[in-house]
Amino acid sequence: MRGANVRTSVSISFEEAVFGCEKELDLNLREPCTTCGGTGAKPGTSPETCSRCHGSGRILERQQSIFGMMQTETVCPECRGTGKIIREKCPECRGAGYVSRRQKIKVQIPAGIDNGMSVRVRDKGEPGTNGGPRGDLLVEVRVSRHPIFQRNDIDLYSTAAISFTKAALGGKVRIKTIDGDVEYEVKAGTQTDTRIRLKGKGVPSVRNAGRRGDQYVTLVVQTPTRLSREQKAALKKYAETMGEV
Repeated sequence: MRGANVRTSVSISFEEAVFGCEKELDLNLREPCTTCGGTGAKPGTSPETCSRCHGSGRILERQQSIFGMMQTETVCPECRGTGKIIREKCPECRGAGYVSRRQKIKVQIPAGIDNGMSVRVRDKGEPGTNGGPRGDLLVEVRVSRHPIFQRNDIDLYSTAAISFTKAALGGKVRIKTIDGDVEYEVKAGTQTDTRIRLKGKGVPSVRNAGRRGDQYVTLVVQTPTRLSREQKAALKKYAETMGEV
């Protein structure tokens, strides 16, 4: 019978989730006992085949019900599903056939993974019974929040402040992306809450390595709070030309 899966978790940064990374986990995993070779029996002795289940580890039980005779398969209570009876147990593992050992397991976190997703590491779970394969190690990924970017699937969202004059006259501004700062040409007359799209500046798709999301940036026009005498005069002159004064 195949062994059970083992679950654990790992915390990574926002950037590590976007670009992928490798993490090393320090875990207690069960391994075959070297004293008995995994049999669970004292050295010099051998396990015996269970006489009740004949080594299968399962038994059939029949029970009469209103629908007739019902038949169910359950774990053998005599050998507890192992199919073997150990008369003299190994002093090291106490008949379990396995001992827990601290191990370092390297886990490859793929680019684009999102919070709550899991990475499967094959054959690092619980050992199987009756010669069955090991289970898997399932690592749940917990992604830290980012102070600038918010994520929705493979797209990123952020805000960028631009000056009043840049919004009015247009020009180049620097915008933060997950890849670093980029220049963007703001159109003259840009209003606050204008949303722009930076194609390909989002998160790689964890299912399709060749695809990457976009970044959507909301531009916020900053109104100056401290003006010099000259600046106030210039703005007043502008207001007069607009008929506002």
